[in-house]
Amino acid sequence: MKIEQKHEWVLTAEAAIEIQQTLRTEVITRDRFGVVNYVAGVDVGFEADGTVTRAAVAVLSYPELQLCDQAIARRPTTFPYIPGFLSFREVPAVLDALENVKIMPDLLLCDGQGIAHPRRFGIACHLGVLTNLPAIGVAKSRLIGKHAEVPDKRGTWEPLYDRGETIGAVLKTRPNTNPLYISPGHRISLETAIAYVMGCTTKYRLPETTRFAHKLASG
Repeated sequence: MKIEQKHEWVLTAEAAIEIQQTLRTEVITRDRFGVVNYVAGVDVGFEADGTVTRAAVAVLSYPELQLCDQAIARRPTTFPYIPGFLSFREVPAVLDALENVKIMPDLLLCDGQGIAHPRRFGIACHLGVLTNLPAIGVAKSRLIGKHAEVPDKRGTWEPLYDRGETIGAVLKTRPNTNPLYISPGHRISLETAIAYVMGCTTKYRLPETTRFAHKLASG
């Protein structure tokens, strides 16, 4: 797939904030997609003491969750690690990996936040807007927001709030494990995002999309 490059990647944090503030106006948090036959997991690792970004995309059939395609891409790391700016560090290599897959996914599940972000523009939003693909943020930890305790039962969830706004869900995918933090990235609603995350999750805490992509990204 060819991806529109809307901005540069070597830039200051101040410039990155401006890009987030601008592009977040393009984020759609309603369901705007058709039949989902392929879902993709997106994850990133680092090599050579963090100087090389290694991105992985794993494309699975849905709902069978069988691996159908995969791609890895490496790039020099050009942005420092700063919470809230994950996408500027990771997305360039992810875009390279996405350009190399032969089967175009209908939905992206990203290891990171969607709108559950201080400026409502996490990595799932960034990837969704740049690729125009529906995207979900599937984070293992909370970046911002507050929530009630989630009952210890598979599929239960509580809303994640920030400044009076529902920005995501705290989802229990497996009993006796920590929950996941789910938020819309682009072209999907929160309720639908939860449903697809659960549809991609089998006997483990993490969805199969994340598990396949993580294995590729970590080598």
